[in-house]
Amino acid sequence: MSAGWVAVITALIAGACAVLGQAILAKSNNQKLTQDLFARIDKQSELNDEKLKGDIAVIKTEIKTLSDRVEKHNNLIERMYEVEGAVRELQHNQQRGAN
Repeated sequence: MSAGWVAVITALIAGACAVLGQAILAKSNNQKLTQDLFARIDKQSELNDEKLKGDIAVIKTEIKTLSDRVEKHNNLIERMYEVEGAVRELQHNQQRGAN
């Protein structure tokens, strides 16, 4: 074999090794990047869960406050019906006494 062919074969083997090495390295880096990404997603998910829990707590508090206000309003309406009934009765009694 001539020295030219030996150089070509050696270059091809070296190139193949380089490509194979890069492919292995890229796969390894890709796996590490994927693991890092999943770890970040999990951490962000936990943070979002905590934020969501906080938001739910705020909403529950607001609903409780609104429920209390509605209850007070309903009690006021009931009392006003009683007052109106008493006023009508007083007016009726007053009209009977005037006649």
